[in-house]
Amino acid sequence: MMARRIGLGALTLFVIALIAAWGYARSITPKIELGVGYGARVACACRYIGNRDLNSCYKDFEPGMEQISLKDDPKLKTVTAYVPLLASRSVRYDPELGCQPEPFKGTPYRVP
Repeated sequence: MMARRIGLGALTLFVIALIAAWGYARSITPKIELGVGYGARVACACRYIGNRDLNSCYKDFEPGMEQISLKDDPKLKTVTAYVPLLASRSVRYDPELGCQPEPFKGTPYRVP
């Protein structure tokens, strides 16, 4: 009887924590989308205009952007900034136009 009560309490806490995590992730999604777009643009300029190594481009990020990761595709001259499971944006280098973001393919965030 006592084990069932403890199990039910643990399950309830887990569900509450899961709902809270989902709400938090949803509330910060617009900031993350903005951050990965900015990060991709900065990293593209660093990599293809500044001719620097991709790892050195993290120094150009603003405080608070530590969770953003970068991926480089030298063949297509594209840099992708992403936060796993939440957001991703790619920017392609064009010799005439500079670093251009690829069209947004997600669902636009609507303010409730």
